[in-house]
Amino acid sequence: MEFSTKALAPEKVAGGCVALGVFESRRLSAAAESLDRAARGALREILKRGDMDGKLGTTRVLYQVPHVRAERVLLVGLGKEQELGAKAYREAIRCAVTAVAETGSADAHLYLVELPVKDHDLASRAQHAVSVATEALYRFDQMKSKKSPARTLKRLVLALASAAAAAPAERGLRAGRAIAAGVSLTRDLGNLPPNVCTPAYLAEQARQLAREWKLGAEVLERRDMEKLGMGALLSVAKGSRQPPKLIDLRYRGGARKAKPIVLVGKGVTFDTGGISLKPAAEMDEMKFDMCGAASVLGTLRAIAELAPALNVIGLIPTTENMPGGAASRPGDIVTSMSGQTIEILNTDAEGRLILCDALTYAERFEPAAVVDVATLTGACIIALGHVASGLYSNRDPLADELLAAGRAAWDRAWHLPLWDDYDEQLKSPFADVANIGGRPAGSITAARFLARFTHQYPWAHLDIAGTAWTSGKNKGATGRPVPLLTTFLLHRAAQSSR
Repeated sequence: MEFSTKALAPEKVAGGCVALGVFESRRLSAAAESLDRAARGALREILKRGDMDGKLGTTRVLYQVPHVRAERVLLVGLGKEQELGAKAYREAIRCAVTAVAETGSADAHLYLVELPVKDHDLASRAQHAVSVATEALYRFDQMKSKKSPARTLKRLVLALASAAAAAPAERGLRAGRAIAAGVSLTRDLGNLPPNVCTPAYLAEQARQLAREWKLGAEVLERRDMEKLGMGALLSVAKGSRQPPKLIDLRYRGGARKAKPIVLVGKGVTFDTGGISLKPAAEMDEMKFDMCGAASVLGTLRAIAELAPALNVIGLIPTTENMPGGAASRPGDIVTSMSGQTIEILNTDAEGRLILCDALTYAERFEPAAVVDVATLTGACIIALGHVASGLYSNRDPLADELLAAGRAAWDRAWHLPLWDDYDEQLKSPFADVANIGGRPAGSITAARFLARFTHQYPWAHLDIAGTAWTSGKNKGATGRPVPLLTTFLLHRAAQSSR
């Protein structure tokens, strides 16, 4: 999809489609008013007849509108004007793009980015428009023998009333395009079947990303992890024939000695639960257990394109979790890279085992902050559903940064407690810590487990078990939290440049 901005009166657009907003009171937006004047009241006549009431998500395509050069005019319902927030604005963009695509138009001018949206300036609205449009048109058919017919919609113009708005709109478009590319990469990786997207495949994708965007890349093999004493990570890999990898991907945009932000992504490319075998129902969705890893790759892809002035390191511990004669058993005790011993009470609590060694490995970079991203616990889904990611942090200012980034990107998280009171549930009579703490507060105890390995730096944990993919008819990876992470990093870069 090709995106651009342009200042042009809607009635002068000679392309395939012009999309204009209508509020629920049947009030035309400013751009729609302009076109209606040129059309001698044709739009008002449509509204007067009741053919369009402006309810959010409704659309109506008009053909051969008098005195208008565009082949089609699309009216898009915006809902109540006073309630036009980020959610409604994004829904209007999604419905507009979907409707245009269904008409067969090759191009469209969207006169929606200049609508006033609470807490979002023009650059932000342009960014969201590009991100949502890309998401609405996304398809994954790589594994089908017969591909879906190519969409005719090729060009989308974020249309403006005046040239004065071009600079912020272009800035938002650029950010939206990069974030959308990162989200699409994350979705592609998540949607691939586990017999294709193995740890070795993820490692090759990281190398390819490094070649394309001139990033630094290193892949640690099993023998490297053995030398480092990563007993927790390696314990998860014991039952699989696929060798584990630890991917180290580096973007250097800041000063050479500037401390980096480290992103750590859980990369379990398929999770059977190991000896603590999962139920068969919906086990196919455990291919999505590497979405944390995919989101780190997607974020590095977006950051490499936007080139902010900061240093970012992506660490991805990746393995399968399979049953087998060599697999870890409940009751086994392993020694992590930090030297702490862990009693494995449930082999399906494997994500925290691979993450804890990666978090210890992160110490060598003397990071400014570390954020890990993981489809970690079903308990987080019970707590927050599929709307917000769970957020934990050992530094409140870091948590506040991530929360603000999530609100700005409409990729929201919710701050949950990380109190040491919950450590009681992780006590083991045989080792330093158990890998599970029982059913109560399962997401919190998982975060408390990880916190034991993060004393050397500011750290945050994003539990994306409820937000990384959707189930049902439209099953698939969402690409979250790439927008949150990219926005967080861009804000960090902006702060450091002041």
